[in-house]
Amino acid sequence: MMRILVIEDEPRLQRNLAKALREEGYAVDTASDGDDGALKAADHDYDAIVLDVMLPKLDGWGVLAQLRATKRTPVLLLTARDSSSDRVRGLDTGADDYLVKPFDLAELLARVRALIRRSNGQPKPELILGDVVINLPTRLVSRAGVAVTLTAREFAILEYLALHRGEVVTRSALYEHLFDENEDTLSNLLDVHIFSIRKKLGRDLITTRRGQGYCIEA
Repeated sequence: MMRILVIEDEPRLQRNLAKALREEGYAVDTASDGDDGALKAADHDYDAIVLDVMLPKLDGWGVLAQLRATKRTPVLLLTARDSSSDRVRGLDTGADDYLVKPFDLAELLARVRALIRRSNGQPKPELILGDVVINLPTRLVSRAGVAVTLTAREFAILEYLALHRGEVVTRSALYEHLFDENEDTLSNLLDVHIFSIRKKLGRDLITTRRGQGYCIEA
């Protein structure tokens, strides 16, 4: 599962963003001010960060500057001001994309998906794994041309392993991306989901590397 950090001080908007992202299958952490956001961004490896410019304690520019000193995490900047100087400043400071408030939630979700695809070197919308095809924007999966229904979490695991195809992904890395900060982890939950994915898409799709983790072979 992809893990997203939302740094937004307006409580209702923060709740709505977190809810919408979780319904898309992301694990979501939140921060209500720039200091807390910068700390979380430094402490965790997020797949993307949604960052408001106008924040208490440390503004979005400051958070972005601190982040870019050490990390290349994709950042979608939210700004209430649609001036070219703000857009230029955001992109020059290291933002990957920006949205002007008020915005459409569907557009924000599409932009987050596109940022994650690009950062994983996957600009195309489809991943093809033998007879399994994963459409990232629509989150639809098929095997030998037949649609296969996955739960949000099964899709998230499959997507993460597929985007890291040829690499061994450790259990701890998967847990890091599967669970947000408010969720309890269950030690056998990952095995249950992997078993279910194999049952639906074929036993050989995901390889278990004993003592290391899981892999979709290149």
